[in-house]
Amino acid sequence: MSAHRFLAMILVLVLLSACGPVASPFPPAAESPAASGDQGDVETLRIALLPILDVLPFHVAEQNGYFEQVGVKVEGVAVKSAQERDTLIQTGQADGMVSDLIAAAVFNQHGAQIKAVRTARAVYPGAPQFRLLARPGSDWTSPADLAGVQVAVSENTVIEYITHRMLEKAGLSGDQIAVQEVTAIPVRFELLINGEIEAATLPDPLGSGAMAAGAVLLMDDTAISDLSLSIVAFSVESLQARPEAVRRFLRAWSMAVDEMNSNPEAYDSLLVEVGRVPESIQGSFQMPPFPEDLVPDPEQVADAVQWALGAGLIENDVPYDEIVDDSFLP
Repeated sequence: MSAHRFLAMILVLVLLSACGPVASPFPPAAESPAASGDQGDVETLRIALLPILDVLPFHVAEQNGYFEQVGVKVEGVAVKSAQERDTLIQTGQADGMVSDLIAAAVFNQHGAQIKAVRTARAVYPGAPQFRLLARPGSDWTSPADLAGVQVAVSENTVIEYITHRMLEKAGLSGDQIAVQEVTAIPVRFELLINGEIEAATLPDPLGSGAMAAGAVLLMDDTAISDLSLSIVAFSVESLQARPEAVRRFLRAWSMAVDEMNSNPEAYDSLLVEVGRVPESIQGSFQMPPFPEDLVPDPEQVADAVQWALGAGLIENDVPYDEIVDDSFLP
C-alpha cells in the first residue's frame, strides 16, 4: 500500500469520528410502554380462564389489542374446572386467574399464596351472579319454602357460601339449610330443569336459561349484593417477580371494562361464546355491568373468611392484607 493511500484512509477515519451521529429530520418516536419498562419484568403472563361471564374483560382486551397497547404479553389458558384452575396456580403453570374470596381464603390459610388485586364482577340491580331456583312445576314461591330441602350446589365453594347467605337472609337458620353435592354446573342445570332435583343454585346465564325452561326463581344474590363478587388474583410469586406486568394487565382489563360498559351490544357474540349463554335466551340475555377499578373491602373478606371457618374449610383466620392488595390498580 502506498504512503499516500494510507494517509488518505487515516484522514477519512478521523473525519468520521469527529462528525458524530447524524441528526434525524424527524422527532424520535415515543417510547412504547414495553420499551420503557423493565423487559425482564414484562414477560408473558399466563391467566387461567374458566368459561364464565367474569372473564369477558380478558377476551375484550385481547380482541381489541389492549394488552399490546399497554405493553404486556398475555396468554389465556382455558380450564374446565376451579380445581384445574387452582392446580395451575399452585404448580406455577399460571400466574393469575379469576376466582373468589372463598378460594382465596383456602389458598392463604397457611400464609399468603395469592392476592386479589381487583374485583372482577359484582352484583347490580337486574344483574345477579347467582340464582336460587326450584324445579319446573314447583309450587314453592319463597326461599323460606326450602327449609330442610336439599339445594344442589358444588360444596365447599363460593356457590355454597352464597346459597347459605341467601337462605339466611330469607330467615332460615343454619339447621334448616341443607345442600347436596352436584359439582358439575351443566349437570346441575339438566337435573333441575328435568325435575330430578328439587332446587339448585346456578350462576347466570345458566340461571336465566333454567328460568326460560320453567324453573321457579325463589331468590337471587341481589339480596346480598354486598357479599357476592369475584376477583382477579395472582400468585404472590408472580406479583413479586413481575409487578409491572401485572399493573399493565390490570390497565388493559380496565380499558376493556370501560369499553364493555359503554358499548355492551358490540360484544353480544363474544358474550354468547365465552359466557356459554343457553340458546333459548341468546336473544334476550344482556351483558351485565362490570365494576370499575376496586378491590374487595374488609367486610366482604371478613364474611367470606368467617363462613370458610364455620364450614371447616380453613383452620385459622386469614387477615385482610393476606388476601387483598390494591397497589396494582391503575
